[in-house]
Amino acid sequence: MKQALVVLLLLAVGAYVAACLALFFLQRSLIYYPPPVAAYAAPKNSILAVDGARVLVSERPLAGEQALIYLGGNAEDVTGSLPILERAFPGRALYLLHYRGYTGSTGNPSEQTLVGDALALFDRVAREHRDVVLIGRSLGTGVAVQVASQRPVGKLVLVTPYDSLAGLAARQFPYFPVRWLLRDRYASSAYAPRVQAPTLLIAAQHDEIIPADSAERLLARFPAGVARLRVIEGTQHNSISEHPDYIPSLQWAK
Repeated sequence: MKQALVVLLLLAVGAYVAACLALFFLQRSLIYYPPPVAAYAAPKNSILAVDGARVLVSERPLAGEQALIYLGGNAEDVTGSLPILERAFPGRALYLLHYRGYTGSTGNPSEQTLVGDALALFDRVAREHRDVVLIGRSLGTGVAVQVASQRPVGKLVLVTPYDSLAGLAARQFPYFPVRWLLRDRYASSAYAPRVQAPTLLIAAQHDEIIPADSAERLLARFPAGVARLRVIEGTQHNSISEHPDYIPSLQWAK
């Protein structure tokens, strides 16, 4: 009997270790979901000059000082946001980054490469436009906060933001040591204190993916007077952009 219990215990431990290893090695396939095709044809496409990949940028070119960079969610084809952004920001040039491994871009997505590419795009856009607004949505908020902590962003908008990906993963996998296993952490709360740009956090009232207290914890990490939170009532994580208040909320950064 004792021997059988030992065998069962060893099997249980082995299965747990195997599950931890699977989470570690497959974690990026659980974070990044590249869309198969582009939803819309952008007025212009360009290639961002970065090491190790061919990174696509969809653009709506406009001359002048004002521009906007958009960083999408983990399963988002960013061209799907073009119609909304065109309506919300008729006077700004638009630049939408296709993450590595996503539609039109080569390479593999990771926190390091996404942030590095977003910084490179900001530097390129800032050479042509003095006033650059940055919008991140969902996963992209973790990229946007890091860019805004290192570059002179005009205004920052974070749609369905979170304080850290590690915290969200720990809730989703409570029986695994994900804080130790996770390689792409997107610890926005660690970068928020360095952001000086006026910032708006836009949260969905019934977000089923990112808990409300995650956005509230992130809000508390910004310097006093820098950030504010707006909750769009009756919306969920993916439906927030369909609400009539969504475009007016974005236009705070107009």
